[in-house]
Amino acid sequence: MNLSIKTSDFLTSVQDPRRLPPAKPEIAFVGRSNVGKSSLINLLLGRKALAKVSGKPGKTRLVNYFTVNEDIYFVDLPGYGFARTSQEMRRDWSKMIEEYLLTPRTRLVVQLLDARHGVTRMDLQSIEWLCYNMVPVVIVLTKCDKLSKAALGHTLLSLRRQLKPYSVLQILASSTKSRHGRDELLGYLGAWLKQYGRAGKASKEEQQGD
Repeated sequence: MNLSIKTSDFLTSVQDPRRLPPAKPEIAFVGRSNVGKSSLINLLLGRKALAKVSGKPGKTRLVNYFTVNEDIYFVDLPGYGFARTSQEMRRDWSKMIEEYLLTPRTRLVVQLLDARHGVTRMDLQSIEWLCYNMVPVVIVLTKCDKLSKAALGHTLLSLRRQLKPYSVLQILASSTKSRHGRDELLGYLGAWLKQYGRAGKASKEEQQGD
């Protein structure tokens, strides 16, 4: 069952993970700077510029919350791996992201990978961290329109072999330009939400974590 997007709006930007909005099921998007997190969010929500897109890596520096259907959050996280960012700022961002992801919530992480580059060392570190901390994660390849159909198939096969040791839930492909993969990802998100909680089904532990 596809996640049907009826309403969506920007809610807030958060720097301190201790001050998150009231608990609701969350879909969080993580990945390298400029991998296409904001573009994918806009594609899924059917909005052109709700999540701010920039050609400059490192634009997203806060945890950005979007309310979907009034009972779900989409969360755009700061990208990692931006070389021009100072080491101190990168450490601060990393700490903020880790604290956010470890805050008790009903949460699914969408880990984005650039289809042209596959899984990089920093991507693998992110996936390892998520799996080690038992954070549910689904992999989405972005910018798949840049590859031929044969090359994309080879990339997906190689990626599935490479990530076999890790407990990723699914590996999907997408393109914001061609809209490829939108329905498949919305279907996966809808099934996950149906199984693990829609509005009002956050646990007492999650609500106490606010």
